[in-house]
Amino acid sequence: MLIEIVLDTETTGTDAKGGDRLIEIGCVKLINHVQTGETFHRLVNPQRAVSEGAFAVHGISDAMLADKPVFADIVDEFVRFCGDARLVIHNAPFDVGFLNMEFGRLGPAAPKAIVLEEVVDTLLMARRKHPGAANNLDALCNRYGIDTTRRVKHGALLDAQILAEVYVELLGGKQTSLGLSVAEPAEATALLATVDSGPVGPRPMRSRLSEAERARHAAFIAGLGTNAVWRDYLGEPETA
Repeated sequence: MLIEIVLDTETTGTDAKGGDRLIEIGCVKLINHVQTGETFHRLVNPQRAVSEGAFAVHGISDAMLADKPVFADIVDEFVRFCGDARLVIHNAPFDVGFLNMEFGRLGPAAPKAIVLEEVVDTLLMARRKHPGAANNLDALCNRYGIDTTRRVKHGALLDAQILAEVYVELLGGKQTSLGLSVAEPAEATALLATVDSGPVGPRPMRSRLSEAERARHAAFIAGLGTNAVWRDYLGEPETA
């Protein structure tokens, strides 16, 4: 069983090393690439002002954060939720940089730093799959037909939920016809092996057409000529 945590954050700005802080964490738990419905979502008081540029992106104001807990007060709950699961992040260096910076402020009792190389970066996945194309989250949603109408501004939990859908598409999509996720190729192979692999030919026609409708259809096919594709599909012999 593969457990993963799709994660997104919002921040006061873009420079973690320059003093910007994390203000929102959103996480979605996946089992074998399927959303379980378990989520983690917290707003965090950064103890500094949100920049105008960041506010324009996510709409989270200083007033909204004033009564929220600081990162030290929610970190244990966050770490418990993630456990040993693999993290899935879009543009992982950004979020991992902020999380590790927050961990570093906690002193000796801080959780161990996140190892970037152990994180699944969906931006890198998208760049490999769609080289030369726009691969931000909005562009990927448009490419895969994922609904984003509820996404007026960026938000960590909503973006994590959307990213979970994008992640599955980047992996190749859901194998819903087999009832298996893309993480279970061995099971899929075993199931396919039980299917009759005999020669494939035209399927017999089973319809509820009336005799009059059948006659009209036959006349239509006859008018298409002797090389009509319909003759192959129906298994009808060519006329001399």
